[in-house]
Amino acid sequence: MNRSLKLFLTRAGIVVAFISFLPAVIAADDLQSLKEENAELRQRFDKLSNELSQIKELLAKQGVTATIKPVTTQNVTAKSLDLQLYGMIKLDAAHDDSRVNNGNFARWVESESVLNNDRHFNLTANQTRLGVDISAPQIDGIRTSAKVEADFYGAGTGENKPELMLRHAYVQADWPDWKFTIIAGQTFDIISPLSPNTVNYSVGWWQGNVGYRRPQIRLVKTIGLDEGVDLKLEGGISRTITGRKYVFKESTDPDTGADAGFPTTAGRVSLSFPVWEKQQATIGVSGHYGQEEVHATNLLSSAEYATWSINVDVRLPITKWFLLQAEGFIGENFDSYLGGIGQGINLTLNKEIHTMGGWIAATVTPNSSWQFNVGAGVDNPNNSDLSAGTSTVNDPRTSNYFMFGNTFYTLTTNLQLALEVSYLRTTYKSFAPGDAWRQQLAVIYKF
Repeated sequence: MNRSLKLFLTRAGIVVAFISFLPAVIAADDLQSLKEENAELRQRFDKLSNELSQIKELLAKQGVTATIKPVTTQNVTAKSLDLQLYGMIKLDAAHDDSRVNNGNFARWVESESVLNNDRHFNLTANQTRLGVDISAPQIDGIRTSAKVEADFYGAGTGENKPELMLRHAYVQADWPDWKFTIIAGQTFDIISPLSPNTVNYSVGWWQGNVGYRRPQIRLVKTIGLDEGVDLKLEGGISRTITGRKYVFKESTDPDTGADAGFPTTAGRVSLSFPVWEKQQATIGVSGHYGQEEVHATNLLSSAEYATWSINVDVRLPITKWFLLQAEGFIGENFDSYLGGIGQGINLTLNKEIHTMGGWIAATVTPNSSWQFNVGAGVDNPNNSDLSAGTSTVNDPRTSNYFMFGNTFYTLTTNLQLALEVSYLRTTYKSFAPGDAWRQQLAVIYKF
């Protein structure tokens, strides 16, 4: 065997041996890579487990028990809910050059026949507000949410001992594909949904702005007519609340609204459409009807009184920084909706008190720091439905006017200062009217 043949066979043997050994080398490399990847994944898992344990410890300190479960249609629990806390801390300082009712906020001016130009100064934090928004994942085409909100204008025993007053407490179910909504609980009335942006807590109530909050069941259907043009239909029932009680045997007897035996019905039709600078304008017409039952003192007879209204609301953005809003109303026995200057029925004449009024306001927002508001309103009951009183305590109010101007200045994302100057005039059936200039400063911290 010559030298060349030996060299060829030697090289061929080396190649064969290398080829035979190659799978083992590759397998060893793969195994080492898998080991390294496994070690890395183990480190990540240990880190994640440690972080999860820390989260559980923090939640346990807050009294919350947490478990990790996938969200399914059969398993929607509190762990799936999104809770958003919000609210504000508000301090109001107000000076009135005549006596207003009730001082912390202005409803109407007492007759000057009592004490002429009787000055008052009030300082309160009762409008401080706390709320929570709750939402759940959309399941089977249904999106559910809820809201609970309260402030401190409850009937506290002292100015420095305010009590919570429930504002909102409702659940809402939306069918986005159908543009249909059901609301059940306490929230704003269907009628007259707008309010002027005032520093005064009462936002023009008893002065031309009507509508409040009460327990209700509401159905809402939105119909798209064109691009950006929507027709909204709202209807529902609510508790008839009058604040008038005629006690039979127990102090817990219901008021005259519940005594009627059926709820108040309300409805609203509104049209929204785009205007300048892609802003959305809305025009709405709304109304309500209900009854209350008043028993005679001897309980041998009773009388029924209707409560009803027809209302119009307009929201019109003129430009991106200029907004115009207005509402008008007409109705009877309207006191529980904060109309009629707090007067609903006249038991002397045995009739409902008819009233009409409205308000208009403009908002200018030149930048993110400043906002300016001006507006006016009137609530004007029918004088023929009112009986003259024997003193200023029971003399009925025949009209109530207000004008206001204010500015809100945003110092930071959370902190605002507000200043408002307003003029109020209230006239009476028999006694002298009351006039008051009110200056109000507010410090507001929102979160």
